[in-house]
Amino acid sequence: MLTTKTILGAGWTVSSRLAGRLIDFVTVLVLARMLSPADFGLTALAMTLTTIVDMVLEVPLIQALTRLPEVRKSHIDTAFTLGVLRGLFLLFVVLAAAWPFSYIYHDNRLIPLVATTAIGPLMRSFYSPAMVKYVREMSFRQIFIAEFVGKIIAATIAISVLYLGGGYWAIVANGVSASVAATLISYILAPYRPRITLADFSDFSGFLGWFSTAQIVIAFSWQFDRILLGYFVNRSDLGHYTMATDLAVLPTQSLIGPAMQPVMAAFSRIHNDRKRLQNAYSKASQLTMLVAVPICIGMSLTSDLLVNVLLGAKWKEVDVFLQWLALATMLSAFYPPVHALALATNRTNVVFRLSLTEFLLRIVLIPLGLHFYSLMGAIFARLLISLIMFVLVFATARQLTGFNTATEAFKLGKIAAAGVIMALLVLVVRHEMAAQHVGMLIELVVTVCVGAAVYFGALYALGVRLMTNWRLAIG
Repeated sequence: MLTTKTILGAGWTVSSRLAGRLIDFVTVLVLARMLSPADFGLTALAMTLTTIVDMVLEVPLIQALTRLPEVRKSHIDTAFTLGVLRGLFLLFVVLAAAWPFSYIYHDNRLIPLVATTAIGPLMRSFYSPAMVKYVREMSFRQIFIAEFVGKIIAATIAISVLYLGGGYWAIVANGVSASVAATLISYILAPYRPRITLADFSDFSGFLGWFSTAQIVIAFSWQFDRILLGYFVNRSDLGHYTMATDLAVLPTQSLIGPAMQPVMAAFSRIHNDRKRLQNAYSKASQLTMLVAVPICIGMSLTSDLLVNVLLGAKWKEVDVFLQWLALATMLSAFYPPVHALALATNRTNVVFRLSLTEFLLRIVLIPLGLHFYSLMGAIFARLLISLIMFVLVFATARQLTGFNTATEAFKLGKIAAAGVIMALLVLVVRHEMAAQHVGMLIELVVTVCVGAAVYFGALYALGVRLMTNWRLAIG
């Protein structure tokens, strides 16, 4: 029963994120055709400040409520109050930092941009905490509706702003309106009458301690490259880098990230059964790599086709950036199951330790790469960091679950072998098609189809059965 609920829950959350990302992707394509890389670089820089403050002050209220043995009305009221306090403090910090931020980067346009971007996380802080009842029941259809409808409304508003002559404000409007719409819809789906109280704060404080500390480190770690590059490179180069980064993480964030919410809920239910937890984690980690390997390798090998077909000639510089960032994303995809496992077993100190390690690597390696080899040096530094973190995350997972190292490495080795076989065949196909001088769109479609067929065929030949991995072995 738990297995079925987990799979259905993962299906809804993945569908929700995938649908939302697809809408975002189409919206970005429209905006990219009409706006310049410099416009994207400017808004990316403005969003960096808000994103850092948002992540530093993140209070995972739904996750905290999910892991409670019983959720009372007072718990929901406390969660709402914490969200309100968090949102108001976030707004104060962002508004106070807007002018100094614009002064540091020598661009007064950042002041209104930064102030406007704060509306998004402010509204998310008011999201109905009553939605937790669906998460606890592993019924994620309501979350799908809230996010999907919110994205549709946001895309409509963004494209309207663009065609009304709003320029780069359309990019900001897209993110802000999605948060506003999703929050309003959450109260329709999960009605809740707000009440201000901190009566059950003690039930949240233990969970939030290490997690909140980790969020500070994660925030600066994830945004460090944009902060650094925003100061040392021009807005156009920053726009190219930002677009490549967003494209690289789009598929895995859409598929793997949302699947971790029901997986974490399932981990929470079996955290006292070490054998089942070990087996469940093994299946979840294999599944993430089964998804990440073909997508990321495929993006790397067809980056030139993707950029030309989707974005156009003015984004050509994104090609080489995407080629390497996609591989870094593939290695990073191994982390979400460990993150979910640590939260489910109340080992938030593990999240902090890994986050701090990655942050220290970033502040050392990325500046060195940028100094010696310019923007490409920073990208290669990210690839090296992802490789180091992959090894550390694997070791951490072993500590948490006690799995056999050789057995897990062998399972992951099969997936890697299938990825290598796919890559070789894709290179052969691309070489042959180049001689035929076919159109880029046709070449892209044929390459994707051949690559997918070869990958799944290789998995089958190596004895990997996808349906077995979908059943997370927790039923």
